[in-house]
Amino acid sequence: MMRMIETALPGVAIIEPEVYRDARGFLAEVYHAAQLASFGIGTVWVQDNHSRSVRNTLRGLHWQYRRPQAKLVRAVRGEIYDVVVDIRRGAPTFGKWIGVHLSADNMRQTFIPEGFAHGFCVLSETADVEYKCSDYYDPGGEGGIPWNDPAVAVTWPVAAPILSVKDRTYEPLARQENNLPTLDSTGRLLWSQTER
Repeated sequence: MMRMIETALPGVAIIEPEVYRDARGFLAEVYHAAQLASFGIGTVWVQDNHSRSVRNTLRGLHWQYRRPQAKLVRAVRGEIYDVVVDIRRGAPTFGKWIGVHLSADNMRQTFIPEGFAHGFCVLSETADVEYKCSDYYDPGGEGGIPWNDPAVAVTWPVAAPILSVKDRTYEPLARQENNLPTLDSTGRLLWSQTER
């Protein structure tokens, strides 16, 4: 059986699988659609990604605005600090963030719905991260904010991260007006000017 832990960001959850360990190693169901659906996570996944990164690498903070993605993230080797930021204008938690340690040992996963930015930094020598996505990657519709955006003020466990060129160029959250979704009064997520 899986266990869901709610977080301070509505809809963002930590998923813990039950792990059966013995002298041979372990067995765990890391994905079970019916159990996730019982938690209210009925997402259809269309793409799996796998990244490998060295210690102090920081990837993020990213989202897609043309093809928004929900994600289910886990570390299959090593350890990461996984961060989720609420970018839904109109949400009470807009600009707030949560962080969780994901590792091959604790086997935790982070469920991230549409409307949130995501990133992680690597705490072990290397880390392999796998994540499911609810839509396909769209390089022309990717948004991001700096890892050290002062308005968000994530407390990262690395002081001088290794960043990609792209992750060095993102504008702060306060300047991302056109790429952010709006949470309307009914709880519906609107992604474009034409939807409002």
